[in-house]
Amino acid sequence: MSQQAAKVDTLFLHEHGEDARVVAQRDGERLFHGVLELKETNAGPRPRRLRIRGGSGEDLRSPDQFVELARRAARIRISEQTTPRVRDRFREMLDGYQLDAKVVRTCRYCASAGRYSPITGETAIEADGESICPDCAREELDRELAFEGNITGDARKRLEELLLEVQDLDRITNLLSGQLDPDLTKFDEISATVEDVDPVRVDSLGLHPGIQQHLESRFDTLLPVQSLAVEHGATDGRDQLVVSATATGKTLIGEMAGLDRVLNGQGKMLFLVPLVALANQKYESFQERYGDMVDVSLRVGASRIADEGGRFDPDADIIVGTYEGIDHALRTGKDLGNVGTVVIDEVHTLGEDERGHRLDGLISRLKYYCEEGTTAASRHDGGKQADSDTQWIYLSATVGNPSQLAKRLRATLVEFEERPVPIERHVTFADGREKIDTEKKLVKRAFDTKSSKGYRGQTIIFTNSRRRCHQISRKLQYSSAPYHAGLDNRKRKQVERQFADQELAAVVTTAALAAGVDFPASQVIFDSLAMGIEWLTVQEFSQMLGRAGRPDYHDKGTVYVLVEPDCSYHNSMEMTEDEVAFKLLKGEMEPVMTRYDEGAAVEETLANVTVAGKHAKRLNDRMVGEVPTKHALGKLLEFEFIDGLSPTPLGRAVTRHFLAPDEAFQLLDGIRKGLDPYDIVAEMELREEH
Repeated sequence: MSQQAAKVDTLFLHEHGEDARVVAQRDGERLFHGVLELKETNAGPRPRRLRIRGGSGEDLRSPDQFVELARRAARIRISEQTTPRVRDRFREMLDGYQLDAKVVRTCRYCASAGRYSPITGETAIEADGESICPDCAREELDRELAFEGNITGDARKRLEELLLEVQDLDRITNLLSGQLDPDLTKFDEISATVEDVDPVRVDSLGLHPGIQQHLESRFDTLLPVQSLAVEHGATDGRDQLVVSATATGKTLIGEMAGLDRVLNGQGKMLFLVPLVALANQKYESFQERYGDMVDVSLRVGASRIADEGGRFDPDADIIVGTYEGIDHALRTGKDLGNVGTVVIDEVHTLGEDERGHRLDGLISRLKYYCEEGTTAASRHDGGKQADSDTQWIYLSATVGNPSQLAKRLRATLVEFEERPVPIERHVTFADGREKIDTEKKLVKRAFDTKSSKGYRGQTIIFTNSRRRCHQISRKLQYSSAPYHAGLDNRKRKQVERQFADQELAAVVTTAALAAGVDFPASQVIFDSLAMGIEWLTVQEFSQMLGRAGRPDYHDKGTVYVLVEPDCSYHNSMEMTEDEVAFKLLKGEMEPVMTRYDEGAAVEETLANVTVAGKHAKRLNDRMVGEVPTKHALGKLLEFEFIDGLSPTPLGRAVTRHFLAPDEAFQLLDGIRKGLDPYDIVAEMELREEH
């Protein structure tokens, strides 16, 4: 014992009933621990015996051995958590041997487990009304996380960082049940940034009087990104890729360039978007703004089945269309007339797995159509060049490789990085049922608050299914509405109007409708981080959160990511929602690249053959993605979709209906077997699901 005692630098006493728990420590490592039993004597409390605990039992030591141990220890410490009466008893016992002890703040969890862990105001963490050390706090947090589910690395790390920062275990565990402590949920803030751009005066533009007077009635000067675009030739026919955040005014660049060319007789404008809802919104907006100057028509994806009630007029001055609607017109040989300007909104769609190759093919086919129209006009004019070549303007808020994409599109890059208002990003944890309660609180809090501009806070909630849209909307306390592709145009227009008039506190929409739909919201809530059964990409996530905050309405934007630990929405998803959340929050924007598998290559090459015949290879060669043309043509011949470089009747049917090769063969197989059409479609959907 004497040899052991000589090596002890700290002897620690902690309350254990009427006795003392003892820990002997050297260089921060525990040598042994046990219980010192006390007895009452005429001289006061004294040691009765020391029970040292070991692996298989206890080793009993005499009181003299404890006294020797205490006298040789470099310091004696008494836990501050010991009750005053027992603490006084310890001091009286030590005073009897002329030993001094200092009272220190320690971790009670450690003391109860036979460890000495002094803590300070900088290291103590509150838990259930008492202070514990960071190690014990982490262990308690781990137990709570294990109860909640298998919360993975980044989420666990984030919670541990918060634990050490706020030093309150209860506040952290409350986050796991959807508590909305803004000091804890706040992940970061994307600051508002101002880029120094000299504004261009509208009266200096020199556009056609029609559009010039219209613009002068609305503005004195252009916004910064619009000014940059004009300086780089937007109104002089230059092709441009414009990359700038949501609500910075990109759309007007295409409008003023296209309208000027329309009114000067240099060809019509096509304004193309990825979604029917967005096309309808732009169509109504253009009708309202420019209907007194030009004819506006609409061409959406439904056109491949039937024209939409006479609203499509190929001779109109402006055609607002979906990518698919215009592509269908090309694939079926419709005459779109002389095209002077093409505006491709949401051009980052080129990077999407499902739709990217179709937009890539559309751009190439439309360029071919416009070139052939110019060539025909040139021949008609006796060999002279037509009055103008088509101008191409590509718009996006989110592109990870803008310079590379601009080069592939053969366009001048206009990049503007200003963010008009700051955006706070928050993360909290909740399961599927708790999420709706959290959303209810957040929507109420936003709608009950007015900005300095006098507008109530309104919310867009993104989720992953139409059914969930309705489920959430029904349970929100304040007025709200679902908004998704399953609604007819009349209902969607009603929701848009109600939101614009501040009659709705929230819209609940699918991630699929994130691109460009114009809801001036102050707050975006991610009920889910999935789009259908696929996790969002960093680009999609950034596009969606960018809807929060408008400079003319709000002082800031707020984003809440509601994370369900250990959750996935389909068995094909390898990651869980908590893993995905921090990947998206910390991730860098993916480059916009169009990738071609065999099916995509065959589909686009067939469409190019249908539109351009022997020139199909030229169309393939100038697409953004690398298309294996030789292999694709070989497959088209093998599938009997083409004969030479002309589509067969089967090939025309396949490309007219935007079928991938495997879908075409499933349909053919079902037809040859005499199956009911509904059974064929049901089988195709079942195969797609699996």
